[in-house]
Amino acid sequence: MQPKELLTLAEEFGSPLYVYDAATIEHQYNRLKNAFSKVENLRINYAMKALSNLSILKLMKKYGSGLDTVSIQEVQLGLHAGFSPDSIIFTPNGVSFEEIEAVAELGVQINIDNLSILEHFGTKHPKIPVCIRINPHVMAGGNENISVGHIDSKFGISIYQVPHILRIVENTGMHINGIHMHTGSDILDIEVFLYAAEILFDTAKQFKELDFLDFGSGFKVPYKKGDIETNIEELGKKLSKRFLAFEKEYGRTLTLAFEPGKFLVSEAGFFLAKVNVVKQTTSTVFAGIDSGFNHLIRPMLYGSQHSIENISNPKGKERYYTVVGYICETDTFANNRRIAEIHEGDMLCFKNAGAYCYSMSSNYNSRYKPAEVLSKDGKGILVSKRETFDDLVKNQIMIEV
Repeated sequence: MQPKELLTLAEEFGSPLYVYDAATIEHQYNRLKNAFSKVENLRINYAMKALSNLSILKLMKKYGSGLDTVSIQEVQLGLHAGFSPDSIIFTPNGVSFEEIEAVAELGVQINIDNLSILEHFGTKHPKIPVCIRINPHVMAGGNENISVGHIDSKFGISIYQVPHILRIVENTGMHINGIHMHTGSDILDIEVFLYAAEILFDTAKQFKELDFLDFGSGFKVPYKKGDIETNIEELGKKLSKRFLAFEKEYGRTLTLAFEPGKFLVSEAGFFLAKVNVVKQTTSTVFAGIDSGFNHLIRPMLYGSQHSIENISNPKGKERYYTVVGYICETDTFANNRRIAEIHEGDMLCFKNAGAYCYSMSSNYNSRYKPAEVLSKDGKGILVSKRETFDDLVKNQIMIEV
């Protein structure tokens, strides 16, 4: 989106503000779909933890996506948005057995990553088909907090425990209809992903009645100019060829599933914030904005970089700024970053703000969460209202003391 378009939306809806571009989401969805066009049965399940706004979910449904969920609340949101139970997969970690049973009762595909839960569920509900999440012990790349397929990860059942899985399946008579893996976000080298895929294929051979293989996601998107990204087209070419060969070897048609979140919505998101103060110290020029890590925590939590543009002065002479928020502790978005000259009142745009940004926001410092706007067909549509004081206190009970 162009600076003028974003400025217009900020003037209409105020700041801070999240903006999502529908055209970018559709482009990313079609890009992944086209990369695997040779696969007869391709299933894209949007990982809604990245951005769970109901209007975004309805957009995904329109494009033909299913949903990847990690909580019963996400399942309920998906159903509320119009998804059918059979288009949703539930991949929890560390949740109660009661939650897993409740989701299963809704008719949603269950994905289990724990031996004890697998045995318990198979004993109680042997007729309900179950997918198994394996841990391939492969480090995909990226921040250690978002790499989940290595040997020390809490996610998945170790590939070295497959004999235990087989024994549970035999003892309970349960039906395993899918095998799943997820190496984590920021896949830097597709050869590493393909290596993990081979582990999935080898595991799948030991289960004779599978309907699908789920390869997770974690595709890296560029966060700055010249940044590396996952080559989806090359991955599609190589993995499709291998998948089709495996289908012949397996003896039946299977569905190839993915669970992209960041890949679909990250680049579609823009976070707009107004500059409250420009503060010169002995060593630094701070640009303080009307937001903080309560709205966008990733830079402080992960050390992630979001490109920042001064859309009020996009062609101005670049200077060095440290961009900070209004939270009452260290609250830094960017250190010593080159940005077009900033004045108080200017509007800054944080790019790649579609994934794990609003969904991780909070009311820290008793601040309101910002509004969300969907830009579609040249029009800005409010899809989530800015919070008010009533939202802060509506669930609290003030007692007499």
